[in-house]
Amino acid sequence: MFQSLSSKLTGIFGNLRKRGVLSEADIDSAMREIRIALLEADVALPVVKDFINSLKAKALGTEVISSVSPAQMVIKLVNDHLAELLGSEHQAINLSAIPPVVIMMVGLQGSGKTTSTGKLALRLKNKNNKKILVASLDIYRPAAQQQLEQVAAQAQISSLPIVAGEKPTEITSRALKTARLEGYDILLLDTAGRLHIDNELMDELKAVKQLANPLETLLVADSLTGQDAVNIAKTFHEQVGVTGIILTRVDGDGRGGAALSMRAVTGQPIKFMGVGEKLSEFEEFHPSRIASRILDMGDIVSLVERAAENVSADEAEKMASRMMQGQFDFNDLLDQLRKMHKMGGIGSMMKMMPGMGQIKDQLDEAKIDPKMMARQEAIILSMTAKERVHPKLLNASRRVRIASGAGVSVQDVNKLIKQHQQMQDMMKKIKKLGAKGMMRGGGLGKLFGM
Repeated sequence: MFQSLSSKLTGIFGNLRKRGVLSEADIDSAMREIRIALLEADVALPVVKDFINSLKAKALGTEVISSVSPAQMVIKLVNDHLAELLGSEHQAINLSAIPPVVIMMVGLQGSGKTTSTGKLALRLKNKNNKKILVASLDIYRPAAQQQLEQVAAQAQISSLPIVAGEKPTEITSRALKTARLEGYDILLLDTAGRLHIDNELMDELKAVKQLANPLETLLVADSLTGQDAVNIAKTFHEQVGVTGIILTRVDGDGRGGAALSMRAVTGQPIKFMGVGEKLSEFEEFHPSRIASRILDMGDIVSLVERAAENVSADEAEKMASRMMQGQFDFNDLLDQLRKMHKMGGIGSMMKMMPGMGQIKDQLDEAKIDPKMMARQEAIILSMTAKERVHPKLLNASRRVRIASGAGVSVQDVNKLIKQHQQMQDMMKKIKKLGAKGMMRGGGLGKLFGM
């Protein structure tokens, strides 16, 4: 998300850094360019006007802190303003009520409501250790109820049994009764959508809301719809009253203006975002972190959190111990590849690193193949247990056999063996330097050849 906007803003800031001391004319020029970049990213015009007016006033009125260049001050102001526009602080989902807590999912048809219901249920089950029940109120779209049933089964979440002929309010009453009697902590109601907003849809949602009295009413909005998503959010909030927003298909949105506008237009926070097709690819929305991503400052906090979710402390300690002993065989490499895959792959992780936007062209030229890790895993799995532990056994004939078994070329096998050798050499350097040596006298720099 925000790729186009991020690219333009980093270009603007690059020009500001070259100028050193900034004049009022420089700031005016930068504000015009930022305004154009925001508009091209699909940010609503009123939002852009307020953003630029406030930013310009602060940029001209701010004293430059010693040791910080004027350009850096402008970048900080833009970062702070973006975070404020997106909601300043992360607002967690509200679960502070007597169970069962009811959460109502609303939105247009095709926005990703049913999948988001499954993703949210899975997250609340795993992160908050809650007992969840989901219920589909969509009696109009063919197989909509069956779809939620399948999504729930995939997430190992309970779903309300389907009863043919029931109306949405009747399903709601039965879901509430079931949730109370069977001791569920949370009830998620996946409401029906339409291809467009109409009175019939709104009347139905109001009736369900009055009956269920949800603690949270979450609007699911497709970030790819741009300005339409902003108008949809405004109408839903005025008609039904939403308490938060879930942005879907964030991984496919190159502009991202919808996200920047929604918070300002509705006054309600973006609470979650769908970052992929898998049920696990669902993240909390942190305004300050998203602002940092837009300005190519990276998002190390989210990267660390993602790592913590996928790598236990014991596993990390064992790997660190092996590294300090200079050990790193193909079993270790296989383990690392699988952990990286669980964290979203190389591409997803690199997007969270600071400054990656500045070397985007080089990364594009490098042509990092997302299927590369799958091929590397196949190569290692084609090795015998002995070969994985003792890579020196891998002579020419064994490499041909491994390539055939993995369905890759011998060159691919050779490349992976070479990469493993480089990693093994690195581990030996770690052992030689030791923990204190790593921290003293530029040990880390020596390790990575810097």
